Amino acid sequence: MKKGIKNIRKGILMVAMMAASLSFANEGAPFYRVANDAKKTALTLAYVKEGSVLSIKDYYGEVLYKESIKQNGLYAKGFDLTALPSGSYFFELDSDVAFKVIPFTIKSNTIVYNRDEAKTIYKPITRVKGDLVFVSKLNLSKEPLKVNIYYQKGDSSDLIMEETISDSEKVERVYKLTGLKSGDYKIVMSTEGKTFTEYINN
Repeated sequence: MKKGIKNIRKGILMVAMMAASLSFANEGAPFYRVANDAKKTALTLAYVKEGSVLSIKDYYGEVLYKESIKQNGLYAKGFDLTALPSGSYFFELDSDVAFKVIPFTIKSNTIVYNRDEAKTIYKPITRVKGDLVFVSKLNLSKEPLKVNIYYQKGDSSDLIMEETISDSEKVERVYKLTGLKSGDYKIVMSTEGKTFTEYINN
């Protein structure tokens, strides 16, 4: 399946700009809207920020389409997804603080969206003050967050601390580097299929 998708990657996603001035009826509306016709899928995103990256990925995370958002505000574009083989896919909007994921499936050229599966994955935030490392993350899904801290010297990395934080909507941790060797450290944080890496010079 994956090999077949790779073989048809080039040229299958015809992107057409749409002149749209859609508005969202109320503040409780979801962050996106999708409309399908025979040829195009119209995707509208509310409150996008310049520099965010919109991608279409397959089940394996293979990037089929990618673009950088050029301006703040409302984003609307039409995508021709009809040439994609049957399978699971998702739109992903990568902004400075979060990933927004909109999954969809294709079966016999029919595109189905499940609004219940759309989600926002907030990125962990790290801050260094002296020998303290502060890690915080909004985690409304309560998915486990795995934190590994490595000491780096040259090409080698030694794991010096690991922790898995579960069942918490708001993660707040402080890690103290006092007593450890001075040098470079790497913090690797993993949750919901995403990995975030921060480097610290101590």
